[in-house]
Amino acid sequence: MSTYGHLFRVTTFGESHCASVGAIIDGCPPGLTLSPEDIQIQLDRRRPGQSDLTTPRNEKDRVHLQSGLELGVTLGTPIALLVKNEDQRPHDYSETDSYPRPSHADYTYLEKYGVKASSGGGRSSARETIGRVAAGAIAEKYLKTAFGIEVIAFVSSVGKINIPSSVPSSLPSNEDDDEVEDALSEEFRNLLATVTREQVDQHPTRCPHPETAERMTKRIIRAKDTSDSIGGIVTCVIRNVPSGLGEPCFDKFEATLAHAMLSIPATKAFEIGSGFRGTQVPGSKHNDAFVRRDDGRLGTKTNWSGGVQGGITNGEDIYFRLGFKSPATISQAQDTAQYDGTPGSLAARGRHDPCVVPRAVPIVEAMASLVVMDQLLIQNARKTAASLLPPITTLPPTMVMPVLTVDFLFLFASAFPIAPSFAVPAVDFFLSILFLLEPLVLLTASLIPFAFHVC
Repeated sequence: MSTYGHLFRVTTFGESHCASVGAIIDGCPPGLTLSPEDIQIQLDRRRPGQSDLTTPRNEKDRVHLQSGLELGVTLGTPIALLVKNEDQRPHDYSETDSYPRPSHADYTYLEKYGVKASSGGGRSSARETIGRVAAGAIAEKYLKTAFGIEVIAFVSSVGKINIPSSVPSSLPSNEDDDEVEDALSEEFRNLLATVTREQVDQHPTRCPHPETAERMTKRIIRAKDTSDSIGGIVTCVIRNVPSGLGEPCFDKFEATLAHAMLSIPATKAFEIGSGFRGTQVPGSKHNDAFVRRDDGRLGTKTNWSGGVQGGITNGEDIYFRLGFKSPATISQAQDTAQYDGTPGSLAARGRHDPCVVPRAVPIVEAMASLVVMDQLLIQNARKTAASLLPPITTLPPTMVMPVLTVDFLFLFASAFPIAPSFAVPAVDFFLSILFLLEPLVLLTASLIPFAFHVC
């Protein structure tokens, strides 16, 4: 289907060689300050013709907002936007009238629909992702403004070239040896915690590690010069995500994230947190122990989970990796067969990326933003509905989150500075007292309206 999301719904439209591509966004909160420039900055990062590492197709990709906002403010009504296709060359695809491109969607689209676009890949083209990137930019603007959420993606590998320590080192050859390093090196964890979009965009490869970026450039140019292509991996980190997002059982956070990511063209692999390496690590090493954060709330000492536990966000940074295959359309002659099965050779023409990952970065960020936005609206709707109910006073303390305790500890810590040696036993003492008093406080609060009514 061409629609994604439940409360923040995005429908994309258009094909590679039609008049325009775009999206309709339904569910954007009213009152968000929004300008075309907020969207254009991400479209410019996605557009073709950025460097020698991308397709030379020359598209301006200027966004045209059609509805849903006035005087730079969203109205809460559907936002329609479009981008015109201006540099199509249908004649470059005459060979595909007879030949389905190997590993492309030409054959499967024809099998599914019984008809296909005559050129350019139609709906399977990456031009379709323009609508996603535009919608994602709107979601990202809201997430950043309302919650301080940051979504940063970058290229972590091209072919066999990786940012140092982004790929965990091999486990010990001794299968009985359970001693393991962390899922990622300390250097790479620091990169995830601090990398900025400005650092990512300093190099055409969108790799924030300068030495690795230069090696990646040479690898992509080598593929281009031999009329070939090469794949790679995009890593993404989402910071400042509130805990509690995700809808078990079938819309768990990592499930919706994987769904969104694997809907991007040319994707073949997804892993979150420790990923496949986590299957080889014993639970005693893999478990993320809880610790008290500086703000008094719970956090985790490590983050093998990648910010998600039980399908629900836990407040830690969310990080994942997405694998992109080598682009299918290459100019190198390939032995294949025509639609009727006749053997032959195909050397595709057209203008195509030798490696898609540099331009895929904003697409990954967009889809991540759409996932967080939709899940956030769902969770906030639940919390708002629950807040309208009278307080529950019949449950034991073990069944509810001690919110009053956390709030009190903030007041206690700020009003009465104490020595570190006294801090832990003092906090534990107040925790035990407040656990006992909390039901009484809630009961008293629930009786106040009744008391006024009697009077």
